[in-house]
Amino acid sequence: MDDMKNLPVRMARWSAAHPWRSIVGWFVFVVLCLGIGITVGTNAATTEDFRIGEAGRGEAIAAEGGLQQRPVEHVLITAKPGTGKLDIAAADSAAADVAARMGKLPEVLSVTDPVRGADNTTVRVTVTMKGPELDGKEHVDPLLEQTAAVQKANPGLRVEETGSPSISKGVDKLRGDDLARTEMIALPVTLITLLLVFSSVAMALVPLLLALSSIAAAVGLTMVASHVFPDNGISTNIILLIGLAVGVDYTLFYLKREREERARAGGKLSPQAVVELAAATSGRAVVISGLAVAVSSATLYLADDVIFSSIATGAVLVTLVAVVSSLTVLPALLAKLGMRAERRAERRAARGLAPKKQKTHKTGPGRLTAAVLRPVAKHPVAALTVTVVALLALAAPVLGLKLTDMGRETHSRSIATMQVYDRLNAAYPELKSMHQVVVRADADRSPEVTAALRELAADVKDDPRLSGTSQLTTSPDERISMLQLQVPHHVSSDKAQSSLKDIRDTYLPETVGQVKGAETAVTGDVARYTDYPAHQEQKLPLIIGALLLVTFAMTVWAFRSVVLGLVGILLNLLSAAASLGILVMVFQHTWAEGLVDFTSTGSIGTRVPLFLFVILFGLSMDYQVFVISRVREAALRGVPTRKAVIEGVGSSAGVVTSAAVIMVTVFASFAALHIIEMKQIGFSLAVAVLLDAFVIRMLVLPSLMLLLGEANWWPSRGVRRARRSTEQAPRPLESVG
Repeated sequence: MDDMKNLPVRMARWSAAHPWRSIVGWFVFVVLCLGIGITVGTNAATTEDFRIGEAGRGEAIAAEGGLQQRPVEHVLITAKPGTGKLDIAAADSAAADVAARMGKLPEVLSVTDPVRGADNTTVRVTVTMKGPELDGKEHVDPLLEQTAAVQKANPGLRVEETGSPSISKGVDKLRGDDLARTEMIALPVTLITLLLVFSSVAMALVPLLLALSSIAAAVGLTMVASHVFPDNGISTNIILLIGLAVGVDYTLFYLKREREERARAGGKLSPQAVVELAAATSGRAVVISGLAVAVSSATLYLADDVIFSSIATGAVLVTLVAVVSSLTVLPALLAKLGMRAERRAERRAARGLAPKKQKTHKTGPGRLTAAVLRPVAKHPVAALTVTVVALLALAAPVLGLKLTDMGRETHSRSIATMQVYDRLNAAYPELKSMHQVVVRADADRSPEVTAALRELAADVKDDPRLSGTSQLTTSPDERISMLQLQVPHHVSSDKAQSSLKDIRDTYLPETVGQVKGAETAVTGDVARYTDYPAHQEQKLPLIIGALLLVTFAMTVWAFRSVVLGLVGILLNLLSAAASLGILVMVFQHTWAEGLVDFTSTGSIGTRVPLFLFVILFGLSMDYQVFVISRVREAALRGVPTRKAVIEGVGSSAGVVTSAAVIMVTVFASFAALHIIEMKQIGFSLAVAVLLDAFVIRMLVLPSLMLLLGEANWWPSRGVRRARRSTEQAPRPLESVG
């Protein structure tokens, strides 16, 4: 048997024969990964890594002249709620105290004079910190402490602080709290599901422990990988999200097959031999599935974006580690559990007790699965038509998809600094966002550049979309100049967006654009918000194309069938489109806000569709490989394709359902996060897995394969050869004549 010579079987054979070496070796591997990762540390992404498009180019020019955006905090002083009007004298005194305290801190670069609000109900002190913008959250604690001290000294006032550093710090804390809560939800539900599947505590713990150890090893490896692909802080979330799902899935596929083979052997085979049989089938499926998820995830590197690079690195590493665990330490654990069961049986026999009744493991479809497959087998055309039309209807809202970068204003108001952020913007709307016009030219053209920028500022002074305030700065060497224009609207607003377009397309070309040899760019909050989605939309066709090619190639390689490769692409596109359509229905409108606990932004996060497509295409290969492997096994035994389809789908339905329940639980727990983009990702993946496991694999795939018949295997001749061999095999004597 050729299958018995493949790599998964050889690895399983060695592991089962040397169980303690394998178990200890895996433990050492996990510890080494974590140890090395902790030793080398994480290389965090810097401000430079996030620069994209014209906005990124403008940031780079500004940084060249020392004019880069710095981390900024605002201290807002207002009347304490319920105390009436603000005592201006007391507020001015508190503001002076704030300025004096902040000015002494080593983290602070500069402090502005106090600024009163238009109606004298607020006083603001703006503090600019040293260092890069992204590093501000690491050094903001001393500032927050001084603000708290001023609040304590002025109990009659409300003294509070907000800004990019303190908001980022609050977001990180909220994300950490959310992750802890998702673990509290996902782990117990996963364990309960596994207990229901295996009716054994030991067997239920094996997938969970292997998944958690794979996650730990991947975290360490990601720290090392961050020195090549900088980590933006999201990789741990992705490792937990993907690692728990695929880690449990791969182990579950292997365990279920091992139990089936053990039950089929009826005690006639050793635990090691049973493990080899499982490896010859499910081991190969796990390798193919794991490689598919890893290669699909790797297409995210094509996005040329530090966030997607972090996602790709985490997903690739945790998937590959999960595959390694299922091929190395899992066979050892199964062999040990099998040997323990044998010793128990021998002890019972020695005491004269009857053998313990073993639970039978059906390989055919369960009652519910049989009920679903029966009409599919009788009316495949009708089943295919109805399900495809329903999925296309679910996908229809994608036509109204609106993608935006989830700006600062979308963060949860459960973060205290976001509540201050709202009050600050209400009192000082000019702080909501800004444009930065950056110019690089020879130093001798500095007067000409300055005059052109002033002309631009004068042109837009009365533009109702801008605040009318501007600030012009020039680098010490006079090569770089920057004009900052305040925008009293959030970056996502139509007014902010249209003002950016007009500055880039009209005001800038008519002023600074006339300066010979000047290089210009418009950056700032609005430009960042605009350019990132544009960058993603530009990269999307490349990534989707690569994803389709990878999915097709992996399926053809796995089953030697071009037809199944095309089927895999079509089904994945259908599943992803329907999931994205449901996401649009839920999150771009307000009707589900109470159900899912979110405030609609009227849009979908820029990263969500791409992440959904890539991860879903990879994960759906798990089910596709497992289901079609069962169908192909039956076909290679000479079973007619029609019967093989029903038999294969039916025999795999139980494990696919169990795996789907676990995946949905993991992903749905992320839908409870407060970070809107992570909520959308968790929700969309949970919906996608539900559709993929219960609609695509149970209805659409069998209907389509039944209709295709023998064409499923084109151009492979393996099934046809197996069919001819079966037909030509000698019949038993009693059936002759």
